[in-house]
Amino acid sequence: MAEPIYKIATKADWEAAWAAGELKGTPIDLADGYIHFSTADQLAETLDKHYRGRSELVLATIDPGLLPEGLKWEPSRGGALFPHLYAALPMSAVIAERALDARPDGGFDLPEIG
Repeated sequence: MAEPIYKIATKADWEAAWAAGELKGTPIDLADGYIHFSTADQLAETLDKHYRGRSELVLATIDPGLLPEGLKWEPSRGGALFPHLYAALPMSAVIAERALDARPDGGFDLPEIG
C-alpha cells in the first residue's frame, strides 16, 4: 500500500458521503474543482489553517491505491506538493476514520498516523 493520505470533513458531509457511496466534495472542494487531501506531514498545518476551533469533524485515512484516476500531486502552501483528486472519492478507498474535535484553545490533538 502507498503512504496513506488524509481527508478532513464535517460529520454531516461525511455521513452524506457514506449514504451516497462517494464524496463529491466538501464546500471548499466543490468551489476549487477537486478534493483536497493532506499527507501525514501536512495534516497539522491544514487543520490549523482551515479548521481551527471546529468540532464535529471526521479525519479519514485514504489508501491512494484505491482511488480512481485523477489523483494529482500539485504545489500549494510554500510549494509543497498536496494530493488533489479530480474525481469523486469512493468510500471504498477509506481505510480508517475517527472523530476529531478542537480543544478549547482551538487546536487539535492528532491521533498517531503515518
